[in-house]
Amino acid sequence: MILPIYTYGNAVLRKVTEPIKADYPNLNTLIPNMFETMYHAEGVGLAAPQIGLPIRLLVIDLAPFKEDDPELGAFKVVMINPQILEKSEEEISGEEGCLSIPGIHETVMRAAKIKINYLDENFVEHVEEFETYKARVIQHEYDHLEGHLFTDRVTPIRRQLLKSKLTNIVKGKTSCSYKVKSA
Repeated sequence: MILPIYTYGNAVLRKVTEPIKADYPNLNTLIPNMFETMYHAEGVGLAAPQIGLPIRLLVIDLAPFKEDDPELGAFKVVMINPQILEKSEEEISGEEGCLSIPGIHETVMRAAKIKINYLDENFVEHVEEFETYKARVIQHEYDHLEGHLFTDRVTPIRRQLLKSKLTNIVKGKTSCSYKVKSA
């Protein structure tokens, strides 16, 4: 089932999320619904707050990049209760966009490498290291679980320049090819 994506200005996007347990209601349908919602919106990652749930759950599928990089194209993951354990001091810059902030793309600095602990959809624990684009996407989605958005990471000048676009998103004055829930 395709769910509406909560856009900039919705309070749930600013909440620090809560861990979940294996008995979380309807988790076995929620995860496929998140993937379906993400695919429909042509995204590569989706965190639970983006569909209105303040829980520590995110999904990522980098299949759209398989032609450019087969390793990225094979990366599909569900992360439950993730915790970033380490971030490299080295940072890399890259352009980011967000399904919750339609029509805005900005350059953001992220750690080049991360180490993360998470549970998969079967509640099996993983501790893994990721770098470059995988690390970027994970950090972007992880920020949602911490109540942060990528626009928080742009320079103050860029943030000021984005103010009117963000206000339009809050007012529902933006068009999307997918279902949204405005503030």
